[in-house]
Amino acid sequence: MVGSTARNRHFTSRAVRATAVAACAALALAACGSTKDDAAPGKGGGDASDGKVGVILPLLTSPFWQSYNDYVPKMAKTEDVRTLKTVNSDNDPSQQITDINNALNQNVKGLVVAPIDSAAISAGLDQAERKGVPVVAVDVAPEKGKVAMVVRADNVAYGQKACDYLGEHVKSGKVVQIMGDLASVNGRDRSEAFRSCAKKKYPGLKVLEIPADWVADTAASKLDTLLNANPDIKGIYMQAGGVYLAPTLQTLKSKGLLKPAGQKGHITIISNDGIPQEFAAIRNGQIDATVSQPADAYAKYGMSYIKAAMQGKTFKPGPTDHGSTVVKLANGTLEDQLPAPLVTKDNVDDPKLWGNTVK
Repeated sequence: MVGSTARNRHFTSRAVRATAVAACAALALAACGSTKDDAAPGKGGGDASDGKVGVILPLLTSPFWQSYNDYVPKMAKTEDVRTLKTVNSDNDPSQQITDINNALNQNVKGLVVAPIDSAAISAGLDQAERKGVPVVAVDVAPEKGKVAMVVRADNVAYGQKACDYLGEHVKSGKVVQIMGDLASVNGRDRSEAFRSCAKKKYPGLKVLEIPADWVADTAASKLDTLLNANPDIKGIYMQAGGVYLAPTLQTLKSKGLLKPAGQKGHITIISNDGIPQEFAAIRNGQIDATVSQPADAYAKYGMSYIKAAMQGKTFKPGPTDHGSTVVKLANGTLEDQLPAPLVTKDNVDDPKLWGNTVK
C-alpha cells in the first residue's frame, strides 16, 4: 500500500473506531426506515443477472490500491459483471460504512469491499445482509459478519517469508518491522508471524517494532526516531511497500544509511505488495525482496465470486482451478488464499508478475 501523503484523520483505538461505526450504522438504518427487507438472500432485491456491483476501496494513496482500482473495470468486463464507479473510503472505517450504505441505497445487487478495520466492517456487512445483498471481501478478512468469500493471500506466510529472508541474510543483529494497522487482521497476521518466526528460528535477531497504521508519515517519523537510537540496524521488514517504501528509503537516505546491495553497510530490506516501484528498488539494489500481493487476482476473483454469489451459488473448502486453496476460517468464513510469490533480484523481471505488467 504507497502514500505520498498521509491522511489527516486516523483512528488509533479500535474502541473509538467501533463506536463511530456503530453510530454511523444506526443513523444509516434509521434513514432507511427499515432493518429488514423482503429480498431473497443473495438476490439483492432483484434479478442478480442484471444487477450492478458496488466496489468499495480502502484508500487510493497507494500504488497497490491504485493498481487494484485500475484492474477492477478490466476484470469486471472479463467476468461480465457491471459495476458502479469505485468508491474510496480514505482509510476511514466509519466512512467505509457510509459508503456501503450509499451503495445499498443505489440498489446494488452485490458488493466487493476491501475492509479497513476487521472488526468495524461488521456494521456494513450486517446492513448488506439485511438487504439480501451478497458481499465478497478483498484483502482483509472480517472478524464477524456474513461474506460469501474472502479473496486474500495468506498474510501469515507474508510475515514468515520476511522473517526467513532476513534471518538467512542478516543472521544476527537488530531488525525492524514497520507494522500495519493492528485493527486489521492483515497487520496482526504479518506482525505476529514475523515476531514468532524470529523468536523460534532466528534467536540472533533482535526485533524492533514500529506501529505505523498504514500511514506513510507515521512510518517515516518513527523510523527516524528509532534510527537515532539504533544506528546499527541491519534489516527492515516493511509490511506494505505501497505505503512505506518511499518514506523508508527517504529516511535512510537522509541519514546516509541507504547503501546499495553488495556494499558495506547495506541494510537488508524486504517488503510486501509487489508494486512496480518495489521492483525498481530491487533492480537498483535499494531493497532486496518483496512478496507480491496479487492486485490483479484480487480484482479478477473478487468479480468472479460476487457474480456467482449473486446467482445464489455457494462455495466450499478445497483446491481451486486457479492454483489456490479455499480454507475455512475459525469464524466459519471461507477464504480463497491466492498465491503470493517472493520476488528477489533473481526473478524480478518475470513477466508473469503483475507488477511487471502495469503501464
